[in-house]
Amino acid sequence: MTTSEHGLRAHAYVRAIAPYQAGKPIEDVARELGLAAASIVKLASNENPLGMPASARAAIARATELGRYPDSNGFELKRALSARFGVPAEWLTLGNGSNDILELAAATVLAPGTSAVYAQHSFAVYALATQARGARAIVVPGRDYGHDLDAMAAAIDSDTRVVFVANPNNPTGTFAPHADVERFIARIPADVLIVLDEAYNEYLPPALRFDTTAWVRKHRNLLIARTFSKIYGLAGLRIGYGIAQAELTDLLNRVRQPFNVNVLAQVAALAALGDLAFQQQSYELNRRGMQQLVEGFHALGLQTVPSYGNFVMVRVGPAAKVYQALLERGVIVRPIANYGLPDWLRVTIGLPEENARLLQALPAAIAAARG
Repeated sequence: MTTSEHGLRAHAYVRAIAPYQAGKPIEDVARELGLAAASIVKLASNENPLGMPASARAAIARATELGRYPDSNGFELKRALSARFGVPAEWLTLGNGSNDILELAAATVLAPGTSAVYAQHSFAVYALATQARGARAIVVPGRDYGHDLDAMAAAIDSDTRVVFVANPNNPTGTFAPHADVERFIARIPADVLIVLDEAYNEYLPPALRFDTTAWVRKHRNLLIARTFSKIYGLAGLRIGYGIAQAELTDLLNRVRQPFNVNVLAQVAALAALGDLAFQQQSYELNRRGMQQLVEGFHALGLQTVPSYGNFVMVRVGPAAKVYQALLERGVIVRPIANYGLPDWLRVTIGLPEENARLLQALPAAIAAARG
């Protein structure tokens, strides 16, 4: 324990945490730079540019009883997820976003004297969740901006309790073929928890889609984490879910807050889950927008990394300065120097006119940054 100048005692490993830096809100940029909020384009947080589906809005409008606590077990949503994926409802854990599922996994198995394995250039929450429990981080160098699964398996130590794998990966957008992931899972000791983070799974092209829940049936130590924040358009409601066998799910529920998913999030997620037309519309919009941005970046002579999510990394040189120059032009993207990628920006796929706005502003922003 350490003591602050005011006498407050806290764990040293908590004081050492650098808080998560979210994408800059439109309102902040408008206020700080004196811009009209309506004129600002946000391509920073991997949100669905279509927003919430009409089906979810209608479900929320019908949910008038907010004076009572939500169903802590999420019965109706779990029943729908159970039917969709062919797993028992007892294998499902609901979370306040998939971020909550990651935190629950860490809270279940990590403590001082243990370790977690994750890849360089992978989601910042793995590091935060590990550090918040006083555990040791084993960060495995990436391969081509993605996961080196063989090196990650080899890095597991006697005190390792969890290994995090994101597929597709955020912020780089890389994808590990399912055959490689399956071989990796089979190599992990049975007493080490495997968290397979599939927040962007629904953006995979049909040829790469695979029912990874089949692996859960074979491996008691596997937890799949997914979210309603991306293709389902519910980022502001904060709802995700985990899929694992009953023993592991029971442990997660022992550390889960009793009412961690609110009423509106549950009814909206239930509606969005069944809205296959919206999901397909979102997928097609993303596919076309990805092509628009990548072709535009390449026309400017800029390097990108092939992405399988709803975002793409682009190499712009002095990225922090380019980011600021874009802000001044009313375009918000994401600098990722905190991921060890100081020359790169992560850009969310937006609406066609939003993508065009970025491509129009980028040459002047780069020139200003280099000048």
